[in-house]
Amino acid sequence: MAEVDTEVPPLPPRYRFRDLLLGDQTFQNDDRVQVEFYVNENTFKERLKLFFIKNQRSSLRIRLFNFSLKILTCALYIVRVSLDNPREVNPWDLIFWVNRRVPVWAIQVTVALISFLETMLITYLSYKGNIWEQIFQISFILEMINTVPFIITIFWHPLKNIFVPVFLNCWLAKGALENMINDFHRAIQRTHSAMFNQVFILICTLLCLVFTGACGIQHLERAGKQLSLFDSFYFCIVTFSTVGYGDVTPQIWPSKLLVVILICVALVVLPLQFEELAYLWMESQKLGGNYSRHRAQTEKHVVLCVSSLKIDLLMDFLNEFYAHPRLQDYYVVILCPTEIDIQVRRILQIPLWSQRVIYLQGSALKDQDLMRAKMDDAEACFILSSRNEVDRTAADHQTILRAWAAKDFAPNCPLYVQILKPENKFHVKFADHVVCEEEFKYAMLALNCVCPATSTLVTLLVHTSRGQEGQLSPEQWQRTYGRCSGNEVYHIRLCDSKFFGEYDGKSFTYASFHAHKKYGVCLIGVKREDNKSILLNPGPRHIMAAADTCYYINITKEENSAFIFKQEEKHNKGLPVTGLYDAPSRLPVHSIIASMGTVAIDLQNPDPPEENSKLTLPTENGAGSRRPSIAPVLEIADSSAILPCDLLSDQSEDETNQSDEEGSVGSDFVKGYPPNSPYIGSSPTLCHLLPQKAPFCCLRLDKGCTHSSFEDAKAYGFKNKLIIVSAEMAGNGLYNFIVPLRAYYRPRKELNPIVLLLDYPPDNHFLEAICCFPMVYFMAGTIDNLDNLLQCGIIYADNLVVVDKESTMSAEEDYMADAKTIVNVQTMFRLFPSLSIITELTHPSNMRFMQFRAKDCYSLALSKLEKIERDKGSNLAFMFRLPFAAGRVFSISMLDTLLYQSFVKDYMIAIARLLLGLDTTPGSGYLCAMKITEEDLWIRTYGRLFQKLCSSSAEIPIGIYRTESHMFSTSESQVSINVDQGMEHRERGESWKEKTAHRNSTTSDQSEHPLLRKKSMQWARRLSRKSTKPSSRAERISQQRLNLYRRSERQELSELVKNRMKHLGLPTVGYDEMNDHQNTLSYVLINPPPDTMLELNDIVYIIRSDPLAHMPEDSQVGQARTTRNQQEFCTETRDETHL
Repeated sequence: MAEVDTEVPPLPPRYRFRDLLLGDQTFQNDDRVQVEFYVNENTFKERLKLFFIKNQRSSLRIRLFNFSLKILTCALYIVRVSLDNPREVNPWDLIFWVNRRVPVWAIQVTVALISFLETMLITYLSYKGNIWEQIFQISFILEMINTVPFIITIFWHPLKNIFVPVFLNCWLAKGALENMINDFHRAIQRTHSAMFNQVFILICTLLCLVFTGACGIQHLERAGKQLSLFDSFYFCIVTFSTVGYGDVTPQIWPSKLLVVILICVALVVLPLQFEELAYLWMESQKLGGNYSRHRAQTEKHVVLCVSSLKIDLLMDFLNEFYAHPRLQDYYVVILCPTEIDIQVRRILQIPLWSQRVIYLQGSALKDQDLMRAKMDDAEACFILSSRNEVDRTAADHQTILRAWAAKDFAPNCPLYVQILKPENKFHVKFADHVVCEEEFKYAMLALNCVCPATSTLVTLLVHTSRGQEGQLSPEQWQRTYGRCSGNEVYHIRLCDSKFFGEYDGKSFTYASFHAHKKYGVCLIGVKREDNKSILLNPGPRHIMAAADTCYYINITKEENSAFIFKQEEKHNKGLPVTGLYDAPSRLPVHSIIASMGTVAIDLQNPDPPEENSKLTLPTENGAGSRRPSIAPVLEIADSSAILPCDLLSDQSEDETNQSDEEGSVGSDFVKGYPPNSPYIGSSPTLCHLLPQKAPFCCLRLDKGCTHSSFEDAKAYGFKNKLIIVSAEMAGNGLYNFIVPLRAYYRPRKELNPIVLLLDYPPDNHFLEAICCFPMVYFMAGTIDNLDNLLQCGIIYADNLVVVDKESTMSAEEDYMADAKTIVNVQTMFRLFPSLSIITELTHPSNMRFMQFRAKDCYSLALSKLEKIERDKGSNLAFMFRLPFAAGRVFSISMLDTLLYQSFVKDYMIAIARLLLGLDTTPGSGYLCAMKITEEDLWIRTYGRLFQKLCSSSAEIPIGIYRTESHMFSTSESQVSINVDQGMEHRERGESWKEKTAHRNSTTSDQSEHPLLRKKSMQWARRLSRKSTKPSSRAERISQQRLNLYRRSERQELSELVKNRMKHLGLPTVGYDEMNDHQNTLSYVLINPPPDTMLELNDIVYIIRSDPLAHMPEDSQVGQARTTRNQQEFCTETRDETHL
């Protein structure tokens, strides 16, 4: 029986599908109980409370009805006063009794009865146990005063004309209006500012005081002067405004007492209201208020989100953002969680910025603050990281949350995000544009070691400039350098371009060369209509199409250029006139005419050259003998005429030189992709790799292991100079320093050993990522320890890269963050004068302390020139500092403009990544450099070099890194001596080669050099305010003593280094060969004019086409090598060409 009871009973026969839908009531209702759940208590009181108080919409209607009743009572009082006609009876009776007509009395009684019932109901619903607290409320007392007398008159008719101060209902109307506005904003789920609320309360308080005073005085004066309601209102206004004309005054003591009471109340209430208003105004000034919805819908604005706003960051953003003409009408809304800085406040009060920049204190993680900034209507949102934080990872986390919050609040708003560490980049990959600081920083520092001053080249390209810097300087190099710094990257469709429209259907190399020859613009890249990738120098096999987007370097974009065509006169002096740039003196190919954003270009010799044109070069005896000519650039690519790439000849070179390198390297290299990436999101790059991963113990430079007994750089016997990187710790960004230096397109014989000098030893995760790269080592040490520097092989190094340490980025005084780095670099500058030291600084303004010479009047003159350019509003005032011009110093904050420019030029980040080797797009070229030797001086001009590179190896030059000899003096007498010696030295040269070898400026007219040098020295003396008296015997003696002191100081430093090397067991031979080569200055010329004369030791920046994109199908490696050896320009020796 128990088993039968536990069985589940079967469903009844009628339980069909219809029953499942409609339900079988007899079956389902047997054991079911219906339960209703209520949000509030299901009592009559709770329902009334919900309707009258808790529910915003219903309570809003109740308060609106109550407000209307109070306004009606005040209006009825005014009607009653206007109809009143006091009789001459006892004056006191006029105060207690009025003449109230029956219709007015009836309406007032009705209103009073409704108000009384409503008040009692609200009091009952709001009762919380203390009845006296509610009885003694001001609002309850006023309600009783204004309603109870009218209700009594219903039962006692003789009291119908008793005076009731109904005008006091204005205070109840004020309270009802405030509550009504609060309920209204709660109902529509929008908040109004406290500032608006306080102003509204103040206005209502003033109106109520004036209305109460006017009505009270008018009623009391019925027993005296019998003032009208308007006269009483006039008297109150005059009295409260402290004017006091005295033409209307109260006559009896009750009215005078009322005036005293009102003045006392006003003296107590109004100051409190004004104090609260002033406090809220000051707080609103700190918070910044709101960006109005109407302005957001009619005007365009961008939002800048930062953790803390510094004056340098703000000015860099504003100067770069508003440098573009079409952004002049944009507003910038700054959203920052910290209170506005005093310096920032002063800047934002300048009329130039006060009308366009709005500061809001708030957090990007709060929707209310994003609503204040009208993020959903913004054209863009810039989210910048705080690089001065001690914990940069925490700063990245804050940036990531801001980006997520902005994307969640405004999904359609474009995001421009700056991230610090590369491992955090994938969290914000949804953003439209992302700039990773450490990626760009390390890639740029790496290229600085093989392509000098790459950091200066890229910095000048991403800064907006008109090229007017330094044009008033007497120094030729400053004028040329400043003019070329105005070049930027622009884009245009081929079919819409006058620069490139005529090259439709021709090769990219042909278009680039002839556009530079004819217009002075440098075509560097192209993008197909059906392809989103930008290709830098795709090579001669790329045929230009009308729909292609061309990327070019020029002073200004084509839309702002005016074209002036000039037909050159042909010179018939026995020399062929069909060559290119064969005129000895001529106007620049693109002459810059200073105008607001417009450049006029002189188009000279627009006709393309004939294919059989030959170049005749001057010789020493003037006989007119011929030299090898430059082949013309073909319209359509000829595979047999293009120089094979290094990738093809690299294998044969490796086989030939394998025996020579066997002792030092010990194993061959292979090309492949690094197997271990240290972080997510790194771009795969084909690199030189070891056949097998090196053991971690072999990566330690200063300690031997079972595989190798070497303990210093000398023991390894490296054939190439070292590259030493000094960093605090081995972060993932260092991976981007190694990859560009081990890229597949760099010849194996030119790979420089890399030594990482780290304050803290790296972890195994980092070692796992770098153990596959050849000749990469690390060592624990610091740059302020001489023994560590000597052990890591600093005397065998060409470049030392000093990376800014994270622990020093934050200091009590912001600009002192670079103090330790600057002093340490200055020490190495004195100990190892021939070493190229590349330093990263936190603040760009501190670069003036690099290689500091206290008594160098030339440096002082450059300092004053920087101040002059800054006063003129230049964004590149620091560009004339010698360390920056030479590429010896770099600050990552200089690249902030890359993110700002991407708002107008959305391709800038992609082009910068391709130039620095961070991205490798198939078919896109890469940046490298070559050196001009004596054998290359026959080319003479930059335009002819452009033709030579395009016709022989399909390479596109984009600039020149020029080094000139310069005497840095410490006194005026030495300046004069240097000028005389320089003039005598130039007068000795007679041949064309000697003049070229000793040239110190870019002009082709040799007779100008002594005059320019003389003017420059006069300019230096004038700016330094030194006396111009001739050198006396005492000055010569002091100069000799100074030179003796310098020699003794140099000997002392040399002995110090040698003693430490002997103590460490290192040979001192290498240090004896280090000479002082500091009397030079270097600078970058971006896209110089075609007639710029080449000089000895010029380094030319070139964009070389991708070796993998145009590999010949049936060519043999031996033929490729033979063809390469036949080229005069690209030699194989490392001293002549640096890749």
